Amino acid sequence: MTDSMSCCAAQHSTAPTYCTNCDLLVGLEGYHVIGVDRGPDLLTVRVESAPGLMGCHTCGVVASSRGRRVRRLVDTPCFGTPVVLVWVKRTWACPEATCPVKSFSEVDDELAPPRSAWTTRARWWAVSQLRREHACIAGLARQLGVAWDTTWAGVRPLLQAAADDEARFGGVHTLGVDEHIWHHVSEKTRGPKALTGMVDLTRDEHGNVRARLLDLVPGRSGKAYGGWLTARSATFRAGVAVATLDPFQGYKNAIDDNLEDATAVLDAFHIVKLGTTAVDEVRRRVQQDIHGHRGRAGDPLYGIRNILHAGQENLTERQRARLNTAFEADARHDEVSIAWQCSQKLRSVYHGDTTTAGRAIAQEIIDTFPTCPIPEIARLGKTLKRWTTAFLAYFDTNHASNGGTEAVNGLIELHRRIARGFRNRDNYRLRMLLIAGGLNL
Repeated sequence: MTDSMSCCAAQHSTAPTYCTNCDLLVGLEGYHVIGVDRGPDLLTVRVESAPGLMGCHTCGVVASSRGRRVRRLVDTPCFGTPVVLVWVKRTWACPEATCPVKSFSEVDDELAPPRSAWTTRARWWAVSQLRREHACIAGLARQLGVAWDTTWAGVRPLLQAAADDEARFGGVHTLGVDEHIWHHVSEKTRGPKALTGMVDLTRDEHGNVRARLLDLVPGRSGKAYGGWLTARSATFRAGVAVATLDPFQGYKNAIDDNLEDATAVLDAFHIVKLGTTAVDEVRRRVQQDIHGHRGRAGDPLYGIRNILHAGQENLTERQRARLNTAFEADARHDEVSIAWQCSQKLRSVYHGDTTTAGRAIAQEIIDTFPTCPIPEIARLGKTLKRWTTAFLAYFDTNHASNGGTEAVNGLIELHRRIARGFRNRDNYRLRMLLIAGGLNL
């Protein structure tokens, strides 16, 4: 086998013939392979359209051939090798003297848009690799045999056009919001570290949450969230019936100001986390009061710190025995025991057999926790009482929660690690909208 091979097309004959097997392998409808060259690091494929009559696009007069022009395009990799598609374009001249068009060449946006260095299919292949295969730009650049900047320049316009399409905000009935940190360097260099993310949590016809990222805006504040809501259409805001959030008053204010008809729901995960945090605070305080230092190996409370985070229904007999041993080791440990029981009661709100049972437990917590003699539990109770409406709204909204938002944040963290970090927030936003389903692609 030789490194260079000519296809069976008779390029210089009056009626050229083409190899249908080669055409099938390359897969470009309307084009035929006329040559293939395989180098050590590159596969070059030459293609042309079949000859035929061509009329002037302006006047319609049959044009005469003016030869060929060659256009080199980045194509999808093949057999583990980068591919360059050489499009041998036909050019024509218009014989009509009064026609303003003197000459023109083949144009085919399906093959490659004008002035693009890529084939159309290669650009969409790269988008698919980013979205479905968790690829990174550097990895795609290696596969395509081009630079990082060239790869991103081929992909970015597609993502930007999709991000600018307001139609992607249609059909949102449940809206989630949460924040995450997108960089860990100086804010003077890259701006605010926190981004507020809006997520569509609308359920489909089967009752499943589709969880797609709608947008990312800089900052963690009610102003950031409210500004984004204000920028949306009145139709969008009127369509949002449920808005989930963590217990951050800034987000709640933005919902109240911009989504007047929406029901705000405090996220179940964050409520349970508040209870677990209260237990940790009690354990640390008691530890300091008894031993005068932070937890160390051998300290009874320090030894059960992780067990205290688990749900009691998930504990093994051995873990239950360790808890009881630690609680009984000192009478002053009773505060930790009571705090743990309170956190388990808070957790049981979301594990009740019925909605009515869960609501009854939630209401009991709101009524009793604020008067608890343990300060950390009393503070937790006051927080929940302040959020009573949003806390109980969970039972009126088919158990709406921010779980889908947390899932989106997990995808974002995955791709930030794959990319080894981001320096440009606009590029970051487009990449995350793509991988988290926020673009209609």
